[in-house]
Amino acid sequence: MSHLISADALAQQGADCIFDCTFMLADPNQGRLQFDRGHIPGATYVDLNRDLSVSPDHRGRHPMPEREEFAQRVRSWGVNQQSKVVCYDQDTGAFAARLWWMLRWLGHHDVYLLDGGRAAWEGAGFDLTTDTLRPEEGNFVPGPPLTRLCAAGELPDSSRVLLDARDERRFKGIEDPIDSVAGHIPGAVCATFTENLEGGKFLSPEALRQRFAALGVSDDAVCYCGSGVTATHNILALLEAGFDEPALYPDSWSGWITDPTRPIARN
Repeated sequence: MSHLISADALAQQGADCIFDCTFMLADPNQGRLQFDRGHIPGATYVDLNRDLSVSPDHRGRHPMPEREEFAQRVRSWGVNQQSKVVCYDQDTGAFAARLWWMLRWLGHHDVYLLDGGRAAWEGAGFDLTTDTLRPEEGNFVPGPPLTRLCAAGELPDSSRVLLDARDERRFKGIEDPIDSVAGHIPGAVCATFTENLEGGKFLSPEALRQRFAALGVSDDAVCYCGSGVTATHNILALLEAGFDEPALYPDSWSGWITDPTRPIARN
């Protein structure tokens, strides 16, 4: 089963809940401003900092909320047990994938990422709106997670492929404009998330499988990034490629470096 939905399919089939996760790390208010200027009809805005994270702590820049706290938030957005949910952002899916993953973390099966995001929707000739909704409280109840987690104490682990979704300069420790320390977790492989895409959309399952096989993935993988966001993009891509469910190290690099005793690699 694919975790992606095309703009054409969304327009034809619709969804019970559509969430706009547009965000910019450099200017956190821009996501909401872009949403207000125009969004897919029926969409509700979801903010990375306010809705998908709690305040930064030893777990990094974007720690996840508690499951029940997040489940209550999901209900407030109108999600029911049987809701078909579609997540999107401005283009790459980097932020929408975080919500996609978190809903699966709550045990929700029927959730998809809009391939190509709002850019693909507009590119297909579909209209945006400035209308906003006030959803009725949903009845969603969390179930067993469909996801896997990895804790800092399990790393480094030479028995599993560790994929870092950040760009090569941050991975190699050449520079890091976001986090205070540059480098990567020893043993990790650079798997920049944007390489899952071509022309703004995900590569075919076959091409994704070739990409990750070339990085050494065969079965068990762990994904991380700067703060547990773009790593979920790699998780989605791995599932599209037919690999088993990878684990997410949610604290990621920004959490790893809060403990000065943890090893750091630069190369």
